[in-house]
Amino acid sequence: MAEAETRRRSRGGGGAARRAERTAVSVETAKYIERNIPNFEILTEEALEIIETNAETVLAEIGVNFVNNPGALELWRNAGAEITGERVRIPRGLARKLCSTAPSTITQHARNPNRNVEIGGRNLVLAPVYGPPFVHDAQGGRRYATMADFEKFVKLGYMSKWLHHSGGTVCEPTDIPVNKRHLDMLLAHMTLSDKPFMGSVTEPSRAQDSVEMCEILFGKDFVQENTVMTSLININSPMTFDDVMMGALEVYAKNNQACIVSPFIVGGAMAPVSVMGTLTQVLAEVMAGIAYSQLVRPGAPVIFGAFVTSIDMNSGAPTFGTPEASQITYGAGQLARRMNLPYRSAGSFTGSKLPDAQAAYETANSLNMGLLSGVNFMLHACGWLEGGLVSSFEKFVMDADQLGALHKMAQGVAIDEDSQAMGAIAEVGPGGHYLGCAHTQANFKSAFWRSEIFDFKPYETWSEEGARDTMALATERVKRQLDTYQQPPLDAGIHDALVEYVAKKKASMPDAFM
Repeated sequence: MAEAETRRRSRGGGGAARRAERTAVSVETAKYIERNIPNFEILTEEALEIIETNAETVLAEIGVNFVNNPGALELWRNAGAEITGERVRIPRGLARKLCSTAPSTITQHARNPNRNVEIGGRNLVLAPVYGPPFVHDAQGGRRYATMADFEKFVKLGYMSKWLHHSGGTVCEPTDIPVNKRHLDMLLAHMTLSDKPFMGSVTEPSRAQDSVEMCEILFGKDFVQENTVMTSLININSPMTFDDVMMGALEVYAKNNQACIVSPFIVGGAMAPVSVMGTLTQVLAEVMAGIAYSQLVRPGAPVIFGAFVTSIDMNSGAPTFGTPEASQITYGAGQLARRMNLPYRSAGSFTGSKLPDAQAAYETANSLNMGLLSGVNFMLHACGWLEGGLVSSFEKFVMDADQLGALHKMAQGVAIDEDSQAMGAIAEVGPGGHYLGCAHTQANFKSAFWRSEIFDFKPYETWSEEGARDTMALATERVKRQLDTYQQPPLDAGIHDALVEYVAKKKASMPDAFM
């Protein structure tokens, strides 16, 4: 399941050897999760049919806007939609028919083939936080993110066993001009990690830059024939598709690269306050967006996305880990499966300002919701803080550690002869204990998932070691992972070609910070 790529071993026997093994540098990535547990299906067949019928009504009678994009309007007109100004009304059944050409699973290739991921089916791929302009750590507190911060997050993602994906904008490096920072971010993902990554979507030309850099990394023919990037295409809910996001989608679809078509839903602000109403809008928006990708290129890889949260009706602030968001996420998973499409949702969501108890509760609710709702691609799986405004170094490693529990839970319950443990029960008998029995000795290393951050020592030992809380332990882990980071090898010619491409692109235009 996991491949150990780098490990330093210490000499010695017995306890010394075991201690050395525990402290050795190991760069491992677990295989993407393959669920052996059922999805939680919250909606009845009647509810699903109502939502699907109502979504078709929304598309046919209310319509969606494709703004500042005459080419998109022409594609829709040719497909049979009714166009009034920038409003597109899609006849019943047309969007769903167009969506049927999208693949049900996507293989995203990494530059290290052992890191390839399969998005769809029973699988779950975990990717880090995306988009915050601020970072937070125990030493510096909350501050604007820099490129140095970005590179640290890419390194932490590479070092994190349970993360399968390097992600995209793990934080927004505000010390680099807006029109150039995507080049530095992509270069970091391509050179500091060998896991799969995401492309830029902030302007169509930046999406094209992403494709061209991938052609250097993978080869032009390989890129045209295989998916090497995912990208996050947000819909301006309610029911508006802007030219920036759709322009990026067009670039990626034409080049056979995957787009996560995802409404950005804050219930009560961008969608109705009811679960059924929100799910209707989500389905209508996703169908319109995915259908458009198939107009651009039939068979283009896409992912059914749903970013969903509720709102505090007193302050207007988004809230996370709530029952209503869970209900919508579970329901959207059912709708995605009925369309036979990969599903993106959930994450390590919290509105807390610090990695505290609020963050832990909200994050645990959100992560488990994602596992049980059948999510195939989980963006924001670690590092999210303050409603997505902050990427936290400590929370990144805390969350990344907890993703191991999702792996374990997803395995389900084994029922083979060894797992039945009848020999152990007979060996111990009434009144004994299992600590020394043969079954325990054979299985103790793998029997229970164990956190690599949490403290389980006796009180006296914990106190003698400084009475460190989880934040302090996470700070120590961040430092250790960065100190022991080793850059994965990359062909020198490819590396130099990427650096040269970035330098030429940046030199070709003046700095812009808007």
